Amino acid sequence: MLDVLQGFVHELRSAGLPVSMTENLDAMTAMEHVDLRAREVVRSVLAATLVKQRRHRPAFDTVFDVYFSLFSPAAEDRAALDLPDELFGTAGGDVQGGGAGGDLTREELAEMLLRALQSMDLDELRRLAGMAVSQFAGMEPGRPVGGTYYLYRTLRQLDLDDLSARLIEQARARGEIPDDPLPGRLAREEQEARLRELRRLVEEEIRRRLVADRGVEAMARTLRKPLPEDIDFMHASRDEMLALQRAIQPLTRLLAARLAQRRRRRHRGSLDFRRTVRASMNYGGVPVEPKFRRPHPAKPEIMVVADISGSVASFARFTLQFVHAMASQFSRVRSFVFIDGIDEVTRFFEDTDDISEAVHRVNTEADVVWVDGHSDYGHAFSVFHERHEREVTQKTSVIFLGDARNNYHASQNWVLQSLQKRARHVYWLNPEPRGYWDTGDSIISEYGRYCDGVFECRNLRQLERFVSTIADA
Repeated sequence: MLDVLQGFVHELRSAGLPVSMTENLDAMTAMEHVDLRAREVVRSVLAATLVKQRRHRPAFDTVFDVYFSLFSPAAEDRAALDLPDELFGTAGGDVQGGGAGGDLTREELAEMLLRALQSMDLDELRRLAGMAVSQFAGMEPGRPVGGTYYLYRTLRQLDLDDLSARLIEQARARGEIPDDPLPGRLAREEQEARLRELRRLVEEEIRRRLVADRGVEAMARTLRKPLPEDIDFMHASRDEMLALQRAIQPLTRLLAARLAQRRRRRHRGSLDFRRTVRASMNYGGVPVEPKFRRPHPAKPEIMVVADISGSVASFARFTLQFVHAMASQFSRVRSFVFIDGIDEVTRFFEDTDDISEAVHRVNTEADVVWVDGHSDYGHAFSVFHERHEREVTQKTSVIFLGDARNNYHASQNWVLQSLQKRARHVYWLNPEPRGYWDTGDSIISEYGRYCDGVFECRNLRQLERFVSTIADA
């Protein structure tokens, strides 16, 4: 069990969860006081000792299900499945197939499932789920097929829609589903929850057999998903976009508090001579406790100039949202967006407390098209220089966001050269992998020579690291 726990912690770290040695020791100590047969208790104890942020819990649950699949009740009941090779049952996928439950027809298995679902006998449901996987999934040792394929084959043969209809029909015949809309809806949701539990047990059984065949480490790598802060802005799916959206606010609050505390510690203020002399009277005139004036650390002013063309729109959206959520750490934040034209959009963030709404207004109302709506960094930067260069001071940090793909237009990089002379810092954040820079129509090096730093910024973790850097600068 100790080896499993250590492998589990190692995989959590590989998935990106920050698990310290102290937390590892806490988990090992806690495991001495729980019943290892109580799977959900073990899950809760390990989550309490190893997970520090709510957004990391889904990744933890995935790793837990893999590493402890061979210690599940289904694994303990392996003998009840009567698997010929102790793992897969039948190599085929025939619905009448052999292996565990091979003497049962699909209809007989469906009747047994209906009875188990009505009584919610989890042990019986778990046993029947194992029989269904053996009979319908067609799993073969060593075959490089994902668990989703086996799950689809099994559920297709079980026909959950038909099971749901029959379950609800029988419940209605017994008078368990009343005619009143609300109680009827609640009863139907209860029946649907039972079917979701059956699906979960089937998925758990498939995962257990895949782990037994391929090994824990291989399955963990297969099922590993990036944490919200590691999701690539430019290639995120819809669900990943939602996860990013949920992660931004708590992440910015945490970072803002951390930076404020760090700034207070780093700037102690000048020595207060009078208070120091007064305090020395307690020690016979020896200045044992120097006193300092209350610090007033300067906060940088930020100008964000973001490309919101289609290729990098999601990156710009999350960066603007992140920076404005951190506005308390800067003396002022001004935002500009461009495609081939440029427009200041600071007003959208000042008019509302909902940053998501402000970002939506940026995407729909900003005047950023000059000719044809294709990226033209040179023209946009020239207009920015003409309108706003005099507003850049030695307190201003200018941050450019974009992939620097200029559609082969003139770069006008002299604008950045001029800004570098006036501004405190000039930075560039590029959402593309570093290996793609200066390929095709990318001219990042032409701009980068006049920047104090050019950073690859593909996810929230890298963005957080950069914001922390400029807030301390």
